[in-house]
Amino acid sequence: MKKIFGCEDTIQCGFLKGVLENTGIPCLVRNEHLQGGTGEIPFVETWPELWVLEDEDAIPARRLVEDVLGAADADARSWECAGCSESNEPQFSTCWKCGADRYR
Repeated sequence: MKKIFGCEDTIQCGFLKGVLENTGIPCLVRNEHLQGGTGEIPFVETWPELWVLEDEDAIPARRLVEDVLGAADADARSWECAGCSESNEPQFSTCWKCGADRYR
């Protein structure tokens, strides 16, 4: 069993767990319910951690997590419309000026 990811966000760990499970990588989230102990325990010790059950899954799981997080970072940046070159804010999936789809 190997730890592949940890963060303060239980929802993010749960989401990544689902991504790994959907690709056939068995995993679990540890420390899922420890955040109530923050203050009594150092806060970093209470963060949820994503662990793979099989050691040989660690490298592909880390790559997959990096890909998912990298895509999320890319989606959080402004983007330029391929149709009219207008700059659009990241929350929009269509260009406000010409209506072109962001992912075409």
